[in-house]
Amino acid sequence: MSNLVEQLGNAAIRPQVIAECVELIDASVKQKGIFIKSAYATIKAIKKRFVPEVVDALLDDWLGKIQPHYDKWSASKASTFTDYVVARSDDVAEDLLSVTDERAQKTSHTTAKKMYVRMRDGAKKNVIEAIPDLAKMIEKHLAAAPQPTATA
Repeated sequence: MSNLVEQLGNAAIRPQVIAECVELIDASVKQKGIFIKSAYATIKAIKKRFVPEVVDALLDDWLGKIQPHYDKWSASKASTFTDYVVARSDDVAEDLLSVTDERAQKTSHTTAKKMYVRMRDGAKKNVIEAIPDLAKMIEKHLAAAPQPTATA
């Protein structure tokens, strides 16, 4: 089975995956209310590369949380990966948020931590809304990635 961290987190493709994740976040924030837009703008103003750096730092953990869903889907492939994770979006969102919850507890960026804590209650809904685009991005990159060869 494909290891998502190896395929999407490797040096050759990682920068593109990070950039597309940041684009997904930016697009999602643009559709939100003034509080979320303001909080996001504040974070980006404090440190311009904060969002890409956080995505880079968390990418392997997020892919690790998606891996069990990918493995279960891969065993049957009865639908697209996107359809599979959308049908399980509640669980997938919780898995992804468990990574950011842990990171928020450890961060030294007090402003970012305060913003995250204030927005956490609505975060699950936001993550669920982003899952279709995230899954499509994953599918796109997996389709383009060289497939690992079986060893004897």
